[in-house]
Amino acid sequence: MCHCDSAATKANGHDSHGKVFKDMAWIPGGTFMMGSNVHYPEEGPAHQETVRGFWMDKNLVTNADFCCFVESTSYITLAERVPEAANYPGALSHLLVPGSVVFKQPQRSVDLRNHYNWWDWVPGANWRHPEGPESTIEGRENHPVVHVAFEDIEEYARWAGKELPDETEWEFAARGGLEGAVYPWGNEFAPAGKLMANTWQGEFPIINLLLDGFAGTSPIGSYPPNGYGLYDMAGNVWEWTTSWFVSRGRMTGSCCAGRAKGDDREKSYDPQTAKIKIPRKVLKCGSFLCAANYCLRYRPAARIPQQVDTGTCHQGFRCIVRRDGP
Repeated sequence: MCHCDSAATKANGHDSHGKVFKDMAWIPGGTFMMGSNVHYPEEGPAHQETVRGFWMDKNLVTNADFCCFVESTSYITLAERVPEAANYPGALSHLLVPGSVVFKQPQRSVDLRNHYNWWDWVPGANWRHPEGPESTIEGRENHPVVHVAFEDIEEYARWAGKELPDETEWEFAARGGLEGAVYPWGNEFAPAGKLMANTWQGEFPIINLLLDGFAGTSPIGSYPPNGYGLYDMAGNVWEWTTSWFVSRGRMTGSCCAGRAKGDDREKSYDPQTAKIKIPRKVLKCGSFLCAANYCLRYRPAARIPQQVDTGTCHQGFRCIVRRDGP
């Protein structure tokens, strides 16, 4: 059970004197080089973008935060509902049950080209039960909430009186004022040997050395903040944005990043699953499952697609408020 102060469960916004939002940081906005030409193809081409200033949650939304939302609204997440068979033509009937996608560590070397070697659809997995029905978030109240689909986070943001960032806003904030740096803290992954984010150390997916002490998510604030005072802008969990995932090579002008046009919704469908018309959003940040040998995406420029109906054990989010600064 949550212990929520009803007066504090909604967003703590500006008062009449223009006070900063509680637990939010002011992101000043500006012009920056977005993307990367030297890592994964979907990150390029690097190009100039401009964002206006906004407020952003310093931390990811936690299990405790989300619990307060659910207690206040009786909301039921997508992973806790029975899927509509019409949306998944050809799906096996035993899979059309409430559940979510969970990482299962293989016991031997596997083909890295097939992600089904380490992902399982687990009936009963959801934000309350991250690894399946026998698991719990007890003791993980201060960890980021996971297994939340895009519809779920939209409802949370609406309840909190906030919004969700687009890809451009998120990447600008993640860079923390460091123009062109590889990571939110600079160009060296572990400066002076210090780990700066919750990632996978070792050979993914079979050997995790656990040098950071975390096999899964880590509590918010476990690592130093970036230059804007934001925590976990690399690693821990992937973060949802509102931007449709479209190859930048098919986009032009200022819409080629986070400000994709409305018709890009259809362009975001996965071409490998032509019969399933589920649009995809851009995820940013990387996660505790990202490793140098497979998914070196704990960088501001990194981006991957995610179907809007699916949350997993390594996806979360944070909110923003688009208002003037202090």
